[in-house]
Amino acid sequence: MIRFVSIRLLRAAITVLAVMTFAFVVLRLSGDPAAVLLGPDVPKDVVDAFRAEWHLGEPIWRQYMAYIGAILTGDFGLSMRDKSPALELVLERVPATLMLTIPALLLKIGLGIPAGIYAALHRDSVVDRGVILMAILGFTIPSFVMGLVLVLIFAVTWNLLPSGGFGGWQHAILPALTMSIGGIGVLARFSRSAMIEVMGQPYIRTASAKGVKWHDVVRGHALPNAAVPIVTIVGFMVGALIAGAVVVETIFSWPGIGRLLIVSVSNRDLAVVQCILLLIAAVMVVSNLTVDLLYGWLDPRLRNSAAH
Repeated sequence: MIRFVSIRLLRAAITVLAVMTFAFVVLRLSGDPAAVLLGPDVPKDVVDAFRAEWHLGEPIWRQYMAYIGAILTGDFGLSMRDKSPALELVLERVPATLMLTIPALLLKIGLGIPAGIYAALHRDSVVDRGVILMAILGFTIPSFVMGLVLVLIFAVTWNLLPSGGFGGWQHAILPALTMSIGGIGVLARFSRSAMIEVMGQPYIRTASAKGVKWHDVVRGHALPNAAVPIVTIVGFMVGALIAGAVVVETIFSWPGIGRLLIVSVSNRDLAVVQCILLLIAAVMVVSNLTVDLLYGWLDPRLRNSAAH
């Protein structure tokens, strides 16, 4: 088990370093922050002073080494707009993003998995066809389209909920629903497929032939074996929560990390963008690492094979 965890931790560290490197290089090749932040009419000496202050004129490898060294000491840089610590600006937005991502994740798991399992156990029924249809609609409609449809129905037509902004729990309902509907469909589809595959295995038929009660067969044999692919997709969804919030927070004017990322990219605020991308990478790596550990717990065969 120690070898299994060590290999996963090493892969996680390499992944985070690769994301840091890719983000650093791409951001510096995508445009000059001085031209965006200062504007086209600023005198050249002011631009040169700005570039010298932020070391933008140095070779990119030297900037990269300085960046890595600062990260190792806990320094994530300063915002080029107001010289505030980038990490503080990002952490200020975390609670707002969590107000959307946590309810959205709970809705995905609480509705998608039971719907898929129920549809699999009642295959070819009206309920099964309804779940398949809703799943297809859920994960094929883009989130920005879904958000606009929900606003049109609940805010404009029925006037039940606010169309955007940040405030009480009422303001979080439509964004959270927008983030969750597609995931509910995906989880329902994957859960249904996993359960159908497991229910067709010989050991399920053997357990039934031995007289084991149906609900015990489902609970004791089918669900644990179907859990592995379901855990995979849930782990991916957890890792993609912050990235998925970018579009939704922009649509609903929600002051979270996703909206901050859009603003920072447009302003070429390098330190803030790098900090957000590093946070997204860390969340995805931790979620994938958790999934790997759950694999080893759910199926020891996977753990033993991965350790060799």
